[in-house]
Amino acid sequence: MTAEKGYSRRDFVKRVGSAAGAVALSPAAVGASGLAQAPAEALPMLHETPRSVFPTLNGRTRGWLRFLWEKATTDDDWSSAGVPHQWWDRYSAPVVLSYGRFDLSFSSYALLLMADQTPAWREVYTRIADGFAGRYPTYWGAIDWLTQIGDDPKRENYPPRVMAGIPERLRGNYNRFGWTANGVEPWGLQPDPIGADGYLFFRGWFTLLLSIYKYVSGDDKYTRPFPVTGYRDQMFEWDHHRIAEHMERQYQAHPEGPQCENTKIWFYCNSAGGLGMHLYDRVFGKQTHRAFENFLEYAGENYMGLSNDGGLEWVTSYYDPIVNHKANAGPAGGIATAFMVLPQNRELATTLYDAAANSLGWRDSQRPIRANATGLLLARALGDHTAIARLRAAAEREYDPRFFGDHDEKFGWFFGLNEAYPRGQRSATMMVSEVGNDGDWIRAFEAPYMDKFDAPTVEGVDFPSLGLYQAWNDTDSGTLYVGTYPTSPDRRGVETTWRVTNLPNTADVFILCDGEPFDRFEATDDGTIRLETTIDARQYQIFTGYRGPGGPPTARRQEPRAGRAAAGLAASRPPADDTRAATRRARSEIVQGGGPTCPCC
Repeated sequence: MTAEKGYSRRDFVKRVGSAAGAVALSPAAVGASGLAQAPAEALPMLHETPRSVFPTLNGRTRGWLRFLWEKATTDDDWSSAGVPHQWWDRYSAPVVLSYGRFDLSFSSYALLLMADQTPAWREVYTRIADGFAGRYPTYWGAIDWLTQIGDDPKRENYPPRVMAGIPERLRGNYNRFGWTANGVEPWGLQPDPIGADGYLFFRGWFTLLLSIYKYVSGDDKYTRPFPVTGYRDQMFEWDHHRIAEHMERQYQAHPEGPQCENTKIWFYCNSAGGLGMHLYDRVFGKQTHRAFENFLEYAGENYMGLSNDGGLEWVTSYYDPIVNHKANAGPAGGIATAFMVLPQNRELATTLYDAAANSLGWRDSQRPIRANATGLLLARALGDHTAIARLRAAAEREYDPRFFGDHDEKFGWFFGLNEAYPRGQRSATMMVSEVGNDGDWIRAFEAPYMDKFDAPTVEGVDFPSLGLYQAWNDTDSGTLYVGTYPTSPDRRGVETTWRVTNLPNTADVFILCDGEPFDRFEATDDGTIRLETTIDARQYQIFTGYRGPGGPPTARRQEPRAGRAAAGLAASRPPADDTRAATRRARSEIVQGGGPTCPCC
């Protein structure tokens, strides 16, 4: 206790607490005319998020979170003896991304942004991300690599629409894009999907998912060995560090990029792998991304074509070094790649985005446009407000956004497909645009809230009965703002408890609930209090005294936290001149239909 003018810090907080409630307005506090009021009745459901100067989760985001929880925590079987639940998207972008692992990885993007909106509440995001990561290294996660052995037996008889995407000189003797071709020469059959020379579009997105898990949770679970299912159910052992180091070595040896499926180096796929390495470095204090920067330099010189005035004329979808062929698309063809590149190299990504925005007319109010989920999230990330307004209106018009469930407690985008559940990959991409503010996609990959593992934290919430739309430590006032809501009306008013951990001094804690003093809490151990309350829409202001990493130390339990030890820099070999020259000499054709045109690219 510190005394000032005859009263303690706790007394002082009690005196000023109600006035401080105006900083973050709760439903009961809005329109308050005095400091002493009767407790307001809780709202039956939280349809509109209360106004606050601190971050919150909006209604659509909360609905999507509820659906992700159901998907991630419902048991299903991803082994060779089972089949994943039908809500896992194995249907979008056929033959390229029509695998459940892309639903897992894509769904982690909005989860990452949600975690930055409520950094003082992590347990639900951790459980969901673990459900994603645990399903990924399974038979169904790598089913294409484990079943598409050798050359495609159908390649002499591809339908005309597939043949149109293959240069004439190669038709009938060339695998369509998306065929992984495990077993072809010169590599032969490689049973380990992570250790293989090719198949980057398995381990690349897995590295990104694992890095998101680590940043969201602080947990080291996947830095310890875990099993990975290989060919004919052989089991291999990997961990997050070894995967990142394997990718680093590949980029040191291949500045043109590792192959995503055998023989094809995709700009988009490589960019996803690089983004995983970028976040990996932020949370572990490593420097693996230095090797990937060679790829970005190489791609800028070899996988993009500029006109004399600097405008983008074409972008490479994939490069096949075996037949020395580049499959190029027009100026709008790099939009998905820009999404992955943006947090790594803003200038390069902006070039790709601007070309697409101009080509597709997003900024031209006189041109009709179609909805584009990736374009919308990039416009938000870059603050392109004209494009945001037009693309958002188009998405609302075309993409069929809906609340669903017994009490409309879930949300997703149905795209007019008449399916029982929101289409996973496409909904997950759209949801990135629903969370947070402009620029948050870039900021998230700087891992800005690593101090959250030491800060006051909300735990033990009875989700999904009770949800949190706000959990934010304001270090200026030493206050933790917590907003709660019932996820369905039948749970409203039920007694519940939750905890706040990592408190500097539990004896100094004072709580307001909807602007009124709240005393139904007790200290359970050093640094932790437990609140006894109900499942309702409420706003709590918990005066903790936490002032950030430089403030008084917290009395905290041992819990997982991100390592900060710096690692030595591995030497990164610059791109070899002979490799650059070979790529430049490759036959570069914009094939009929504008190049490989899966919906992802």
